[in-house]
Amino acid sequence: MSAKTDNAVVRALLDRQERTYAAQAGIRLRNTPGPLYQTLVLAILLSARIKADIAVAAARALFDAGMRDARSMADATWQERVDALGEGGYRRYDERTATMLGKGAELLLERYKGDLRRLREESDPKKALLDIPGIGPTGADVFLRDVQGVWPEFAPYFDRKAQDGARRLGLPTSPDKLAGFVGKRDVPRLADGLVHAALDKPLADEVLDAAKAA
Repeated sequence: MSAKTDNAVVRALLDRQERTYAAQAGIRLRNTPGPLYQTLVLAILLSARIKADIAVAAARALFDAGMRDARSMADATWQERVDALGEGGYRRYDERTATMLGKGAELLLERYKGDLRRLREESDPKKALLDIPGIGPTGADVFLRDVQGVWPEFAPYFDRKAQDGARRLGLPTSPDKLAGFVGKRDVPRLADGLVHAALDKPLADEVLDAAKAA
């Protein structure tokens, strides 16, 4: 595609992905312990084979129930975590996820005093993320995709799933080229939008049709 067409596709996609998944979950992302932990929780929820809107709703329910940092998550009972997940519609995986969230919070408190900025100081932060219960390669990608805005050493971060979305939309897959379509502030939103396009073919078709009509 031409550069003009590529830009039209990106604009059409961002019109439909107005906020990152983290923002949709009510997270005001900053490089401080609470928002970083909330982003990690969302990454765990998004890792399961479940719709993104359900994962986002479950994250909001956990946060609304007061589980907004590692200490409050660890102090909550297993049943309280299960109930909050169920309220958000995350019923298929609620019991297993409630257990993982508790164990993960305890690990973060023990190893990093609940502060993910300490994990950032590890020689390989992405590898360190994989030690947290519930975080596999997909979860690490989800987390780094969103925090690249406040951890710029990871930017531009367009993981394999985001690149799949770019390919579906006929865009280049190079992270540097994708980041070049938007300002630094919108890189995480574009990355999330591309993931959305990779998972939702009707959305991708809608974006391409809108770009052609522009």
